[in-house]
Amino acid sequence: MAFITANWNPLGEAFYRKIELYEMGWSLRDGLKECLVAAAPYGGPIALLRQPQRPSSSARPQLEIYSSSGANMASFPWKSGPVRQLGWTVCDDLLCIQEDGTVLIYDLFGAFKRHFSMGNEVVQTQVLEAKVFHSPYGTGVAIVTGASRFTLATNIDDLKLRRLPEVPGLQGAPSCWAVLTQDRQTKVLLANGADLYILDNTSCTPVTPPGLSPQACSIVNMAVSFSYKYLTLFTDSGHLWMGSANLKDKLSEVDTKVRTPPKQMVWCRRPKSQQPSVVIMWDRLLLVAGECTDTIQYTLDEDCVCVAELDGVRIVGGSRHELLQEVPSACQDIFKIASMAPGALLLEAHKEYEKSSQKADEYLREIKEQSVLGEAVRQCVEAAGYEHEPETQKTLLRAASFGKCFLSNYPPEPFVSMCRDLKVLNSVRDYTVGIPLTHTQYKQMTVQVLIDRLVYRKLYPLAIEICRYLKTPEYQGVSRVLKHWACCKVQQKEEPDESIAHAVSVKLGEAAGISYSEIAARAYECGRTELAIKLLEFEPRSGEQVPLLLKMRSQLALSKAIESGDTDLVYTVVTYLKNEMNRGDFFMTLRNQPVALSLYRQFCKHQEQDTLKDLFNQDDDHQELGNFYVKASYKEKKLEARLSLLQSAVDEYNKAKNEFAAKATEEEMKLLRFQRRLDEEKGEALLGLSLQETLHALLTSNFHKQAEQLYRDFRVPDKRYWWLKLTALAEKDDWEEMEKFAKSKKSPIGYLPFVEVCVKQHNKYEAKKYVSKVTPEQKVKAHLAIGDLEGAAEAAIERRSEGEISTVLSRCSPTTDRALLERLNRARSTAAKK
Repeated sequence: MAFITANWNPLGEAFYRKIELYEMGWSLRDGLKECLVAAAPYGGPIALLRQPQRPSSSARPQLEIYSSSGANMASFPWKSGPVRQLGWTVCDDLLCIQEDGTVLIYDLFGAFKRHFSMGNEVVQTQVLEAKVFHSPYGTGVAIVTGASRFTLATNIDDLKLRRLPEVPGLQGAPSCWAVLTQDRQTKVLLANGADLYILDNTSCTPVTPPGLSPQACSIVNMAVSFSYKYLTLFTDSGHLWMGSANLKDKLSEVDTKVRTPPKQMVWCRRPKSQQPSVVIMWDRLLLVAGECTDTIQYTLDEDCVCVAELDGVRIVGGSRHELLQEVPSACQDIFKIASMAPGALLLEAHKEYEKSSQKADEYLREIKEQSVLGEAVRQCVEAAGYEHEPETQKTLLRAASFGKCFLSNYPPEPFVSMCRDLKVLNSVRDYTVGIPLTHTQYKQMTVQVLIDRLVYRKLYPLAIEICRYLKTPEYQGVSRVLKHWACCKVQQKEEPDESIAHAVSVKLGEAAGISYSEIAARAYECGRTELAIKLLEFEPRSGEQVPLLLKMRSQLALSKAIESGDTDLVYTVVTYLKNEMNRGDFFMTLRNQPVALSLYRQFCKHQEQDTLKDLFNQDDDHQELGNFYVKASYKEKKLEARLSLLQSAVDEYNKAKNEFAAKATEEEMKLLRFQRRLDEEKGEALLGLSLQETLHALLTSNFHKQAEQLYRDFRVPDKRYWWLKLTALAEKDDWEEMEKFAKSKKSPIGYLPFVEVCVKQHNKYEAKKYVSKVTPEQKVKAHLAIGDLEGAAEAAIERRSEGEISTVLSRCSPTTDRALLERLNRARSTAAKK
């Protein structure tokens, strides 16, 4: 316990400790001297731009990227313009801001991704200073130019440059400045001597910090907290002012006794801490100041850089990497000398228990008497999360486990969750990985972001093991990692296509939620078309497979679409081919794919009639061409055009040796000519009517001679002609002509239709004339049609038909036709006996 508190330093009511994270693995001859340094938060990578040892030599600066443990990740000579600032995005991409305003973006391994400019005017005025900041919108860049103007880009992924208003009296760069994010608005706070200004989109507003020391003549440095809620100012008199970022509240002011402007100032405040504290760094001195007048001082033996974190400050030097933070309250309660906190007593009880000492029982009894055993277990579990040494973690967790044995209702989830978290944290803190996350940072970052970071660093095995250990859903965990691995694998140009495709298929296997089409798309982007095609063979979903194949091998895409049985997909491919290929090649491609050709024909029938004709012509399909011309003729209004199309149809039917279709079409043409002649002679609008409609029109218009001619010329069946004429005469109420027609010769349709059409026209008188001519089989129907029940009964009894007698019975009324009913019933009985 004494060893654990050996590096604790008191400041007000809190303690601060400096923990060594790593001995740096890099080999820097002069340390961080003459280096432009940028380190990403949350234990992120470190970028160094090292200047050549001899400025006059032709050697170029060297840009190097390291993990937090000093392991080299990338190194290359800088061949672009002078760099003013380095910074990291929230996705661990490196930003290099040049003095001409160009911002170059590199990935974690030094591969160039893209660039953008901070404005054309910056090329002339040059960038004096720049800062990279993080806001709710993403990663931003702020610069101040030689014209003393500020330009902001709040989100580099959605670039919108904002040029801020001029600052009165400012010449060159301000004495110090910082970027603030308040109420989802990004502003710049700057100091010009003793004057402070806030710049927003439209105005430059002077502000005054409350309670700032009157001895201050100039503000020489400032820093904003990690959460952008707090601000600190350092004056030329050596006073450090701390307050809220909106400059409305003062937290404290400390006289550091040092008037030299510091190299760096960084806030060091835990998320739930009540004490504000700031870390100030000079060349060989590191000072921690808080609310009280006292300070903590550390001597530096090398050049260092401070990196602000959520719950502390990382100090990166040439030989070591350390973490300076306020000691969490749970750790203070347990490890503070002579502490009587429940967690401290439980830790002592467990130590005595391991020694088989009776004092363990005494400590436990004391905790139970105070009813704080549950609190003691909670403190030990919480403190274990704040410790970096695995042995200390184990000691605290064993004590917590020991205390849980005496509790009947203590929930196991916090203990189990902490054990899991620490196992993950210890694995990523390892020197070979180099991500020194604290438990607080890990919870803020979330597991998914940590997995993303490991994937981005190509630490796929570790990412997969963590996913499996935490039982992350496969589509969010292992499958996602494997997909990233495969996308990286296909970019390895030194390996042949076959081995990569085999390795990917074996590794991915039946992993859920992986789309081979995405991996194939990455291979295609890298110029490896054959590899992309091989990978698509493993894609089970045709809807994902075909779109990419279209870009590479369209005919293969068509075959895959047809195999899928998805007509919409086939139509998509056919439409694409139609737009990309010349007409001849397109038709030849379809001829080799009957299913696609059939579907395309269906499409053309509704959308592109002319294309359909071209298809039939190319295939010498005379039968379909004939059908096409016939259908096209129906849409023509001009007779000559219609006759021409029908003649083309006749020619095609003859070529197809379809005599029936050819003859029928010729009859259609003959009818059209007949209709035209009648139109010209009689003024009847017959053109376009069918044969039956034409006959009906002629008969109703009293053109009986023309109807007779049409009847003979077109060999209309007798029954059909009689029906048409009978119907037409009835519609005209021409009963006299109907009687003549009935007597002209024997009716091929019988005389019952005469009765029915007369009744239909409400003329029973005329209907009775034809009842006597009706055949015996139809007598009953004829009498019933005119309402003659007596006649119907006589006919039914005469024929001795039980069915007809029943039909007549159903029409009789029990009240008015009683005698007839009795007669019919007797007849039905007699018919039934026979």
